[in-house]
Amino acid sequence: MINKWIFKTLTDEQRVIQQQLADDLSISPMLAQLLIERDITTFEEARSFFRPDFCNLHDPFLMKDMDVAVKRLTKAMQRNEKIMVYGDYDVDGTTSVALVFKFLKQYYANLDFYIPDRYTEGYGISVQGIDFAAENNFKLIIALDCGIKAVEKVKYASQKGVDFIICDHHMPDSVLPPAVAVLDPKRLDCEYPFKHLSGCGVGFKLMQAFAITNNIDFLELTPLLDLLALSIASDIVPIVGENRILAYFGLKQINSNPSPGLKGILDVCGLGDKEITISDIVFKIGPRINASGRMKLASEAVELLISNDLEFVKEKSDTINEYNKDRKGLDKSITDEAIALIAGDDKYAHRRSIVVHKPDWHKGVIGIVASRLTEEFYKPAIVLSNSNGFASGSARSVPGFDIYKAIDSCRDLLETFGGHMYAAGLSMREENILEFTKRLEKYVSENILESQTYPQIDIDAVLEFKDITPKFFRVLKQFAPFGPGNMKPFFVSKNVWDYGTSRLVGKEQEHLKLELVDASSENVINGIAFRMHEYNDHLKALNRLDVCYTLEENHFNGNTTIQLMIRDIQKVE
Repeated sequence: MINKWIFKTLTDEQRVIQQQLADDLSISPMLAQLLIERDITTFEEARSFFRPDFCNLHDPFLMKDMDVAVKRLTKAMQRNEKIMVYGDYDVDGTTSVALVFKFLKQYYANLDFYIPDRYTEGYGISVQGIDFAAENNFKLIIALDCGIKAVEKVKYASQKGVDFIICDHHMPDSVLPPAVAVLDPKRLDCEYPFKHLSGCGVGFKLMQAFAITNNIDFLELTPLLDLLALSIASDIVPIVGENRILAYFGLKQINSNPSPGLKGILDVCGLGDKEITISDIVFKIGPRINASGRMKLASEAVELLISNDLEFVKEKSDTINEYNKDRKGLDKSITDEAIALIAGDDKYAHRRSIVVHKPDWHKGVIGIVASRLTEEFYKPAIVLSNSNGFASGSARSVPGFDIYKAIDSCRDLLETFGGHMYAAGLSMREENILEFTKRLEKYVSENILESQTYPQIDIDAVLEFKDITPKFFRVLKQFAPFGPGNMKPFFVSKNVWDYGTSRLVGKEQEHLKLELVDASSENVINGIAFRMHEYNDHLKALNRLDVCYTLEENHFNGNTTIQLMIRDIQKVE
């Protein structure tokens, strides 16, 4: 599928600001343009962006119900009540549980955690979990990354003498659960300034408020920021505002002094000696933590993340790494099966959405399969399998299209659903799948924009090779951590050609190792273009190319150089 390049441009007014920022900050106009594209237009805003500071975190008591939540938690501790820390089985949920459990355990012993079984209990608050709490004399459950729609479950818990504090970040319905406190910045009546916290972020704000109330120094919380960075990266929340500050310091914690459990995961990923980035979390660390809940029990991931026993950490990290290997094989086979099913059915060629269902597909990997289908066909995709008597599954979307709203338009056909703009979970009776598919397709067809039906790359700036200086790259690195809301900039350089030493590399000669020049300088710029071998003949014939790329550091034989990570190529005929 061909990518369309969308070049960002500045207005005349923005160009004036661009020059002012470049002068005030002593940076190139290109870098000033990147700031403006991120809505940073003053020296003060730029200073806050480049120098994240805990002082810019919001007061946790601005969140609706925070004062009530802290009072109930404090009362539970004063009465020596048993407290259960309860969370979802994905990375956000398991890191939430680990963070809250580890922090409270320093000050309170009558505490345990609980993660529902994906296969026997399903997503969110479960009756089994509540029954377990009641039978074991737990009086308070702190629910993390789930619970915002558990109205009936929370009522049931109340009848059993169990109170709830809910810490969630998913979209609420008009009726909230009757919990003691419901912490969710997306509540319509919540005036908390930042709406995009992860589930772990909401749990962190509860611990911050608890620390303030009990005169505990904020620095006691900072060792837990490694867990929070994992959740921010893995849950694909915007890395702006508070999330940027928390991710920035969380990465510092990971790179300087990660917890033993996280260090175990880094080692099995082969990242022990590397500076960890958001991308490393998204593509290497997060999938391994997730694999525990996908293949076995997510509680194993929590056990790892809270442990200080190095022997246990080594053993559990190896086990979870094996789960991830099994997960990879499973999601590839199901993805291949789903693609074949779609390719063999002509109706999908004309549809704007994909809904596929097979009862025996493994529930633990269908979210990944939905992501793969969205990438392959560039359409919102829902993958369903059968679980606990229902067709249950996961949805993923293309950039700019709100899959949660699309699913919400069919809510009368569903048993449960929840999620975000780009990812959601849902369940329905099997007999409703056909009608759901029709109604979803109608909604998507009527609401998706034409520009959301094909892949496009937003180009931040056009560079000549003379612009790529060590100073330019040093400043560019300070734009990190990158992620939604602050994506790694994409650049284009036009009319470049082979220096004469570019070559094919890889086991099957499928990659291009590039050495390029342009008319702006005599500098040779190195680059790597994965799976783009088809451009080799064009290049060797001394034809010109336009290249789209990000700038990366390449470490080899003790030397560090700037390298183009090629994202796309267009031939100049």
